[in-house]
Amino acid sequence: MMIVGIGLALIAGSLVGLQNIFNSKVNEQAGSWSTTTLVLGLGFLASVIIGVLFEGKQLFVLDNMKMWYWFSGVIGIGVVTCNVQAIKLLGPTFAISIILTSQLVFALLWDSLGWLGLEKVPFSFKQLVGVLVIVGGVFVFKWSERMGNESQRTVYKQSRKNVIAEK
Repeated sequence: MMIVGIGLALIAGSLVGLQNIFNSKVNEQAGSWSTTTLVLGLGFLASVIIGVLFEGKQLFVLDNMKMWYWFSGVIGIGVVTCNVQAIKLLGPTFAISIILTSQLVFALLWDSLGWLGLEKVPFSFKQLVGVLVIVGGVFVFKWSERMGNESQRTVYKQSRKNVIAEK
């Protein structure tokens, strides 16, 4: 079962990355609120159709669900809007690396504190090190990107000097 869970998590991660790129392309043409409406509206429609096909009337049985869980859809508005704007401002790779790091940090926090009905999981030094390694990876990624751009500018300037010197 663990292998299936890992496989599904890998698929989910690739789909989130793909969706974020699609969303940013829609946002270029339609704007943030239109993108959010389109994404969540089509997602709702597809969920209802697929849910009815697979679960039938059971899809609408919501016994014993706490009312505040219903706000998940409202949270989705923030997710899509913030993702689209972050990608627009930072680019896909950097934005998604920060988004995923934030997800990990907050999931660890909620697990450790046992919030939102989660089983409390003791916080460990290994978890802290893991999070710090990921955060460090984001910084290394951004730093290496900046260094790459500086070296490209240096190569460009040198080639311009060579062209001018040849004339």
